[in-house]
Amino acid sequence: MQAEFNSKRMKLIKTLGEIIRAHRLKLNKSIYLISAESSMSKSTWREAELGVCKDINLTTIWKISEGLEMQAGELLNELSKKLGKDFTLAEEE
Repeated sequence: MQAEFNSKRMKLIKTLGEIIRAHRLKLNKSIYLISAESSMSKSTWREAELGVCKDINLTTIWKISEGLEMQAGELLNELSKKLGKDFTLAEEE
């Protein structure tokens, strides 16, 4: 069960990273610029984009969304749509 949860969590984080990268590229901003504008380290931004962070907290999502010039809710809604309505982190019986 733990392996399945970890797999789903990584899918969520990787998908979020893909969305973040796509929006940053649409804004035509480098990681250096956008991380500075959002008061984040370049490494944190890069890890979020690559989906290599172990987890991502709400504060980080909020800062990223501000850097992308969007509301955090918009970012999470896009993530939810991309993962699909059947995606869940809850244990399935």
